[in-house]
Amino acid sequence: MFDVSVIVTAAGRNSRMRRDLLDAGLSLDNKLTLPLANSCVLSETLDHVFKLNVDEIILILGHCKNEILDAINDINDNRLKIIENENHDVDLSQSLLNGVKNTKSQTVLCTTGDQPTITTKTYKKILNHQEKNPTKNITILRRRKTGKLNTTLGLGMPFATNRIDLIKYLEHENSNINPILGKMYENNYTFYAIEEDNPLELININHLKDYEYVLKNYKGNKI
Repeated sequence: MFDVSVIVTAAGRNSRMRRDLLDAGLSLDNKLTLPLANSCVLSETLDHVFKLNVDEIILILGHCKNEILDAINDINDNRLKIIENENHDVDLSQSLLNGVKNTKSQTVLCTTGDQPTITTKTYKKILNHQEKNPTKNITILRRRKTGKLNTTLGLGMPFATNRIDLIKYLEHENSNINPILGKMYENNYTFYAIEEDNPLELININHLKDYEYVLKNYKGNKI
């Protein structure tokens, strides 16, 4: 495998899930700590990442840091590097920037802690394509079409791209990731979308209904 670091963002406010849990009269746990398989949402996400032959895995924390650390305290992989946002009240782009700036790898694979259904196989497909197309290219999990894209509508993480290129677009931004991808597309970056390994991979756990659906259908590392 070429020179790669994985950035896993886990610093969000958890606001949508918190509202849903409050409305349902349930405990206001951070969504990343909710039970899944034999562990929790974030542990499952990290488990798939740990199976990659990469140089390091950087986990970005912010809101609910202590709760999240308690939930993953049994993880033991010396490639894992935990970094806390200096300011917790930032959007996804600044969390991602914090991770990207703390690695020197040529390529970064960026994903989020609330995507436990994305398999190691899919991450490998993203990285394999990026390795063959390292210049002004972003390889990303599809949301609509596969192959070379003519729009970034609906796109988010996971994706792989050149570290230095990404830093230029993340600096001085405080937003979600999609507007930043749109700017990269406008500046002639090629976007190539990889097909998912299974339908669950297209679900981000943002709301309680998302978690309940994943909990019902998730088969762990067998998917």
